[in-house]
Amino acid sequence: MRIAVIGTGNMGSWFARELCKDHEIAVYDKNPEKAKALKDVRILAELPELRDFRAEMLLNAVSLQHTVEAFESTKEYLPEDCLLCDVTSIKGELPAYYEKSKRRFVSIHPMFGPTFANMENLKKENCVIIKESDQKAANFFRYFFGRLGLKIFDYSFEEHDRMMAYSLTTPFAASLVFASCVDDTAVPGATFARHRNLAKGLLSEDDHLLAEILFNPESMPQLERIISRMEFLKHVIKGRDYDEAKRFFDKLRRNVE
Repeated sequence: MRIAVIGTGNMGSWFARELCKDHEIAVYDKNPEKAKALKDVRILAELPELRDFRAEMLLNAVSLQHTVEAFESTKEYLPEDCLLCDVTSIKGELPAYYEKSKRRFVSIHPMFGPTFANMENLKKENCVIIKESDQKAANFFRYFFGRLGLKIFDYSFEEHDRMMAYSLTTPFAASLVFASCVDDTAVPGATFARHRNLAKGLLSEDDHLLAEILFNPESMPQLERIISRMEFLKHVIKGRDYDEAKRFFDKLRRNVE
């Protein structure tokens, strides 16, 4: 298959490297130097060169806030039957865009960021394929991800964004609140260091990505839940109620088992 990858950041570059083993790949990035680092792919200097490539699939791996803009900027250079693909962590306005475009599409979410995952061994990682996707294209990625040993989840657009509020907003918020309480005090504790490293890794991500995860319309109920649990913990601590604390700890242990 002829696949054009737009955006050669960490995720776009990974897709280009993996897909070029079995497919003809062309890549484009607004920063030409980033694209030039890739081997065994065709480098597109300008978007109009997409016309000659005759892509069968356009894999859009630009940053979240520019995803629709990138689709719009490429559509005049794509064949009518070219499939659209996004890899965004929040789907947001994409369902409406796909419906308006009238093109076949496949929407996926590789849930392994380069910050924390071992990109050379992804067997313990997860990915999502959106149920509304073109089934032939969904099967293409089902085979691709399955060959890498990833666990595949099937969600609708709505189910995906609701799940992302639970699986991303909750740990993101916890790490951000932790980071907001950190100062330059030297702390020898291993637990503190682990939490600090998690926060540092999270804050190395793109600001727009962090914001869009938190701005997910489904995020607010999760944030309210966190605040409620913090208020309860404060209540237990102020009351110095050991029995209540033990019940709370036992419940938490069951939650994380």
